[in-house]
Amino acid sequence: MKRHFSQTISLAIAALCYLAAVGCAVAAFLHEMSGPNDPIRASLMAAVVFFIGCGIVLQVIGTARLKGILSGSNDNFDG
Repeated sequence: MKRHFSQTISLAIAALCYLAAVGCAVAAFLHEMSGPNDPIRASLMAAVVFFIGCGIVLQVIGTARLKGILSGSNDNFDG
């Protein structure tokens, strides 16, 4: 399968998002809590969820088969 340049960029950014999620998870684990409702740890864990979600979406975009969509041909039409 041939990927377009934009799909390659999308996969690269997805990998960066996954790395950012791991970094935020490590930072949240290492952060000393200042109380039971620590806003810094909560924001780091929210960033983990955000980066994982972005990574999944960008990975799907980067691995999608766009041959018929971009060229306008109906290769997958059964009717």
